[in-house]
Order: sequence, then structure tokens, then C-alpha cells
Amino acid sequence: MKPVRVGICGLGTVGGGTFNVLTRNADDISRRAGRPIVIEQVAHRSIHPDCDITGINATSDVFEVANNPNVDVLVELIGGYDIARELVLTAIANGKHVVTANKALIAVHGNEIFRAAHEKGVIVAFEAAVAGGIPVIKSLREGLGANRIEWVAGIINGTGNFILTHMRDEGRAFEDVLAEAQALGYAEADPTFDVEGIDAAHKLTILASIAYGVPLQFEKAFTEGISRITAEDVEQADNLGYVIKHLGISKRTDQGLELRVHPTLIPKERLLANVHGVKNAIAVMGDAVGPTLYYGAGAGAEPTASAVVADLLDVARDIATDHHYRVPYLAFSGIDEDVSQLPIMPMEEITTAYYLRLLAVDRPGVLARVATILAEQGISIEALIQKEATEGELVPIILLTHRTKEKQMNEAIREIEAMADIAGPVTRIRVESLDEGE
Repeated sequence: MKPVRVGICGLGTVGGGTFNVLTRNADDISRRAGRPIVIEQVAHRSIHPDCDITGINATSDVFEVANNPNVDVLVELIGGYDIARELVLTAIANGKHVVTANKALIAVHGNEIFRAAHEKGVIVAFEAAVAGGIPVIKSLREGLGANRIEWVAGIINGTGNFILTHMRDEGRAFEDVLAEAQALGYAEADPTFDVEGIDAAHKLTILASIAYGVPLQFEKAFTEGISRITAEDVEQADNLGYVIKHLGISKRTDQGLELRVHPTLIPKERLLANVHGVKNAIAVMGDAVGPTLYYGAGAGAEPTASAVVADLLDVARDIATDHHYRVPYLAFSGIDEDVSQLPIMPMEEITTAYYLRLLAVDRPGVLARVATILAEQGISIEALIQKEATEGELVPIILLTHRTKEKQMNEAIREIEAMADIAGPVTRIRVESLDEGE
């Protein structure tokens, strides 16, 4: 059959891995696709050192690839928002299919991109945009298609998981482990996207849209980072039978959908609690199948290339299929008219349990006043740890509460922090059981 000709834009870590996998496994890939998949052109500013492009048509202009009439599929691996958006829309306007690993692009501009692709009858594939080599998008979109998805919760940023793992295993401070992650190349010089939850929110936005058939709504995702987590928080969580993980969580409720990324206490026995280092894992609860878990390498050259090439295989198989009969981009048919109108709930309306750590002057009546403030907001205490101290000294108080609304906890924390005997801000970490019954 006629070969599918690919143009790769970006030959960094993922682009280089994609190039190498396509060339190394060309025979097996062609047999699976039913036709050859060949590299027609590459565009790059720098080349991954393991990537040899001798004899390949190369350019430094990514738009040359988007306008090349011999390219059937543009593979966008340059990252970012603006240039990537223009590049992908140009390729679509030229009738080219697109494969991308760019979670920020899909989360922020996906609605526009999918609408343009639908009008042109081309495919946009993005398995590599979430959790690297883990095929969670295909699983949600196809394998779990019979299910009403109840919730999705995942460790979807390896940098944050690396930091929290080493804080727990070695009792080290956040800043110390972050510096190691940067030295190892797991964290960028500016780690904001990773440690403050923005990267995970991009990915969660995509997963939630596929799970529930709603538009991509990144701007409504709640994000909170891990930079305020201390070694003491990690230790006290362990004492209470929990592990702290930086989770992306989306749940279907009667009021709408939850869409949130934040540090979370989860019970030690949960599978997600035992995902260590830079690995990713996503748990999905379906009404028919029950709980399922997807685990593996969430980043890296060839793990991510595995997902990019899998998308190219799908494009090669579907390229001659009428676009009305292809698997929809976000799992549900329709671009505008058929998507669900389930609202994204504001964070203050979401209900969870809480871990609280506060520094209080050790004198009579302080703890009683804290308990009264919580009770006035309808918040009950499940567990309490208070270390001994000489009267008048500052002592940490650890509280674990029953489930309550975020807005009630916000008000309680505001009142507690206003107490004269409380020093500094109250540390708050949400608690989720992620139980099979939820």
C-alpha cells in the first residue's frame, strides 16, 4: 500500500526518540500498520545526540514541514503554546493529520484544534500528551467505552513524585530533593510547571474531557503545588497511616465535575501510594469494570516515543476511513453539539477530609479554641497528634478531620490563623481514600 509519509517537528528528547523508534522498528511498524511509515522530512534547531539524520531532508523551519505537499502526517514535538498552535492549525488547514505529545497545547487550545480537524476530516492524535508511554488515553477512550466513569486520580508528573518519594524515604527537605531532581535532569531550572501542579493540570484536563465527554476547560482546574510540604508533614502522614502524593483528581458528582491538582494524603495500602520515583500511575473507576490502574514511565525519550509511534500506527490504519466513523478525539461523538454540559465545580464546593499542621503556643485553652473553631464550621476531628513541649514554647499540632466542604475549611483556617497563639500559616493537605466504594 502507499506509504504514510511523516514530517517530524522537533528532534529533542522525544523527537529524537521517535525518529529512532521509527527507523529501528520500521519493519514491525509497517507490518502492524499494513503499509510503510516513512520519515519524509524533519525540522529542528538542535538534534538529540543519539539521533542520526544522515540522508534525511532536514530544515530549521517547522512551517516548511506543515506546507510540504509530500507530508501526510505532521508530528509536533516542539512544545509550548503559540508557535505549536499555529503550526498544528497550518498543518490541518493543509489537510495533514497531526500527532502531538504537547499536553499544554491540547489542554489550552484543543477545542479549537479538534474543531478545525473535524471540519477538514483529518486526525489529531495525542496519546503521548498524558503519562508518556502509558496508553491511558486509548484505554479511557476505547477500552473503557462501555463504562460510566466515576473518577480518575493519578500521579501524572514524575518530578513531583520523585521529590515526594525521596522526602519520605530519606527524610530530606523539599528544596534539597528539588536540587537533586534538577541535577539529574528530572526538573527544569524553573520547576514551576512541575512542582506547582500546572503540568499535571494540563494532563488532568485532557483525561477529564475524555472520561466525561466535556469540553477541555483547563482554566477551571484548581492547582496547588508541593513546595510547602515539609519533612515533618511527610513523617506525620506516615504516622497516621498515609502517604503524601501530588495527585490530579477528577470526580463526577451530582453537582458537577471536580477538577483539581494538589498534594493529597492517601492510605498506605492503596496502589497509588506505592508508585515511587519518576513513575506515573492513573487509577480509573468505571461503573462496570470497577477500579483499574495504568502504570509506567510517564516521560523519557523512547517511552514517550512509544506513544507517538502508536498514534502514527492508528493514523496509518484510519487514514482511508471516513472521518465520521473514526474514534472521536475526546471519545464522545460531536464537537460542540453533543458534548456534556456538566459544570466544573468551584474548589470551595468540593468535599474532602483534611490534614492540618499548625504551630501553637503551648498553653492551656489553645487546642480547645482550635477545636471550637472547627466545630463551629461543622468540622469534626478524626485524629490529633500534639508533641510535648515546655509551656510557652511553640509546638506543632497535627489534626486529621472528617470530610467537609472546602469553603468551611477555608473559614476555619482563616479564624485559626488569626489567633494570637498560632504562629505562621496553617498547612493544609487534602485527604482522599480513593476507595473502591467511592
